Amino acid sequence: MRYEGAIFRPPSEANSLILQITIGCSHNKCSFCSMYKNEKFRVRNLEEIFEDLEESKLYYRRINRIFLADGDALCLKTETLKRILVKIKETHPQCDRVGIYATAKDVLRKSIEELKELRELGLGIVYMGLESGSPEILEDINKGVKVEEYIEASKKARTSGIKSSITVISGLGGKEKWQQHAIETGKALSLIDPDYVGLLTLLLDEGTEMTEQVKRGEITLLKPEEVMKETKLMLENMNVTNCIFRSNHASNYVALRGTLPSDKEKLINVIENILKKDFYYKEDMYRLL
Repeated sequence: MRYEGAIFRPPSEANSLILQITIGCSHNKCSFCSMYKNEKFRVRNLEEIFEDLEESKLYYRRINRIFLADGDALCLKTETLKRILVKIKETHPQCDRVGIYATAKDVLRKSIEELKELRELGLGIVYMGLESGSPEILEDINKGVKVEEYIEASKKARTSGIKSSITVISGLGGKEKWQQHAIETGKALSLIDPDYVGLLTLLLDEGTEMTEQVKRGEITLLKPEEVMKETKLMLENMNVTNCIFRSNHASNYVALRGTLPSDKEKLINVIENILKKDFYYKEDMYRLL
């Protein structure tokens, strides 16, 4: 298996085979993100991808899940993705789900028929980074996508039989916009109504635009207890049908888990109890992207 650059995957894909089909991120302009800053976006050669799949058979007797990296691999042409999924079925017939990073625009560019074809070939879940439900904050961070596009993309994926997992970043609006971030994100998630929500916490590296904004005093980072208050407010404004909620990413100060709406009050009570006592939050040195 050949890998290039840093490899990232969602927490739920921890036991999956990571197959790198693109390098970097096609957008790569978000002000907070350093994940692919040193990578020039390109699509890997199909021959190399197929060789990796053949080689993986030598090391793994059974692979149940495969995750297609990098940043927004769904941007590939549908025919290319179909060939990769067919090869996966050939090399790992026992694989029961393939996951992939995507932007809302990637999903919207494909027709329902194309998405259904990908679903039939094994694509079971798309991971999309909403980051914030606030249009103002999305513009601040140069996300390049509107909330309405995420709502439409999630509906389109659901119609195609593909589950959607939405990523949100705590603290993205800083102290200046924390309430706006929490309330509007909760309301946006209610409209998106995803199958999964993954909560991360803002973690900045040197070299990003937002890091410089913090140094200039334009953005004030939240303390751990302020992140928890923001999370509580977001949950209070979140009304979804049936959603698995997780904050088990390595960037988080506290790991929360539950199914919404049934566990909503329990999660809010957990946060309230944390805020009432001298809680030991994960130290920043142990937080990772």
